Amino acid sequence: MNWLFKEEPSSYSFDQFTKDGGTSWAGVRNPLAQKHLRSVKKGDRVYYYHTGNEKSVVGVAKATSDAYPDPKDKAGKLVVVDVSPVQALKRPVTLAEIKASKAFANFALTRLPRLSVMPVSDAEWKEIERMSRD
Repeated sequence: MNWLFKEEPSSYSFDQFTKDGGTSWAGVRNPLAQKHLRSVKKGDRVYYYHTGNEKSVVGVAKATSDAYPDPKDKAGKLVVVDVSPVQALKRPVTLAEIKASKAFANFALTRLPRLSVMPVSDAEWKEIERMSRD
């Protein structure tokens, strides 16, 4: 599977993620985003998306674990996933570019803009990859 994880660059930028060599993806509270996070499996590909002023896909990561219970969640309802950086995109792909392309008509990023974890189809993955090389 392919995923897109969103983060505010001032909170945790792709550059910091790369310097750290990986992290445990935690802090996801939205029920639908949690449902998606529960579905992440070790080896899945992840696009790293900067929210806020940047609004662009900036890098590629991979899941290094399946979803597991968040050790900080005393209620036992939340999960986290370990992820590590793979590479920065050649150039960021902006939300405006994605919205302008018919290839993303059904993409969750354009339909559910506040969702922090979402699936990415193989076709959407390839198109973002292609756009990042243009």
